Amino acid sequence: MTIYYGGFWRRFSAILIDSIILNLFVAILTLTGNFLIPADDGFTYATIIPYYGMALLINALYFTYFHGTTGQTPGKRMLGLKVVKTNGEAITPGTAFLRWVGYIISKVPLFLGFIWAAFDDRKQGWHDKIAGTVVIRTIEYRRAADRVSPDAPFGPSRSHAPEDGGFPYDSGDEYDAPEEDRSDGKNT
Repeated sequence: MTIYYGGFWRRFSAILIDSIILNLFVAILTLTGNFLIPADDGFTYATIIPYYGMALLINALYFTYFHGTTGQTPGKRMLGLKVVKTNGEAITPGTAFLRWVGYIISKVPLFLGFIWAAFDDRKQGWHDKIAGTVVIRTIEYRRAADRVSPDAPFGPSRSHAPEDGGFPYDSGDEYDAPEEDRSDGKNT
């Protein structure tokens, strides 16, 4: 069975979409808050600290909720990605929160923890390693990409897990590899 891990650029695009959604939501809340409780003195520490606290809380809730319930944020869903445990099981809200804490650790040294995913065999960033998760491409997205350009030289990314195991799926699971998948990652 072949597992397709989510590549760096696909994951980058997903986090960019999620960041846009989050920033729009926080901006709307901030403007609403400024309209209801105007700050006469402009921006001071008394207004900036609650703003960043609110933004951090919303960020934590967003990623914990979406990853913990479906394994997909809206950005990941759009790009055909899903976060699962390294053994293939769905992640829990606790694991999703731990992964979000790992985001902070991944950001601190110039986003090196995120860049790490580009060079890792299983495309894991530091936050994935901390939480014991991987990001995989969903089977529906892989099939659609293969129909569009199955043999294109610059077609869909083919990042694979080793075929000797390490990532079991239960039969009948929605992410079980289709029978027609060959070991080279192309459908017959």
